[in-house]
Amino acid sequence: MTTRDTGPPPASDSALQRLSRTALLGLFLLALAGGVALLVRQGSPGGVEVIMPTPTANPSLQVYLTGAVARPGMYTFQRGERLADALAAAGGATSEADLTRINLALRLRDQDQFHVPREGEAPRLPVRLAGGEEGALVDLNRASAEELQRLPSIGPTRAAGIVEYREANGRFEALEELLAVSGIGPATLEGLRDLVTVE
Repeated sequence: MTTRDTGPPPASDSALQRLSRTALLGLFLLALAGGVALLVRQGSPGGVEVIMPTPTANPSLQVYLTGAVARPGMYTFQRGERLADALAAAGGATSEADLTRINLALRLRDQDQFHVPREGEAPRLPVRLAGGEEGALVDLNRASAEELQRLPSIGPTRAAGIVEYREANGRFEALEELLAVSGIGPATLEGLRDLVTVE
């Protein structure tokens, strides 16, 4: 029995195999490129992260209540609260209070003192803050000479002295610095202590 030599495979088969290998290689490279692109895309940041500051509570302020209130004393409040809130915190006014002589709508400020007068009590000298709020403390760092003259024992000369001292030395840091102003002694300072503030 003789065997026939078939010889090399037809050219068309070899070209087909090369084409298949090239296509497979192309698909592999395409898949590889896609995978790399996906990894790069996942590794890059998706955007800028914005961290908002944590809101802080309103700063507290201290207010001193005296006079015809159930519980006189110092109380802590938040900015924006009013004298009516302070009166409520102190247990309300007593039956002898004359509430017509105070402004319950005043907004509270740190270091305020409010005196609730009793019926028939001699009125205190009305004072105004630089912003015009009646009954509030006079800020030595903002009040004009005219506003300072509304204080007891402060005439034009002493008021001008306070303003000159402030301009020469900077803002007042404590009420006791008033003693450095010409014409103001310990007795005058004590008379002003409940009527002025430094802010």
